[in-house]
Amino acid sequence: MQTSDLAAEWSLLQNQFDSYEKYSLLIKLTAIGVLAAAYFSDHLSVFVLFLLLTLWLQDAIWKTFQSRIDIRLLQLEQYLSSEHPLENRDGKAYQFNSLYLQNRPGSIALVKEYLRQALRPTIAFPHLVLVLILGFKLLNNC
Repeated sequence: MQTSDLAAEWSLLQNQFDSYEKYSLLIKLTAIGVLAAAYFSDHLSVFVLFLLLTLWLQDAIWKTFQSRIDIRLLQLEQYLSSEHPLENRDGKAYQFNSLYLQNRPGSIALVKEYLRQALRPTIAFPHLVLVLILGFKLLNNC
């Protein structure tokens, strides 16, 4: 029974993990759309720069949530492959939030985690490119 509960939790979390990936892509496409709309309407401004930076940070926050799911998925995969005994608390099914609360970082550590995520290449692209394009255009218009 315990193994089937772990498998059910894995399936649920894997679907959620994939969903986060889709929404991260949507955030990136929104950033591209924002810059394209501002460029073609000739409304490039510092406001657009802050909007792009906000989308970048939102993507990092989103991916941070996804990484928490990833940690639990890896635990579940270890238990399901019988590499670890199921006696400890981590081996119980449906403990995602309880386990996260045990290890939840403080506010400053959480902000640092968001910023670290923002600098990961898979998140920074295309955000960094868009910010650089806008920055270059703004500097050339001054």
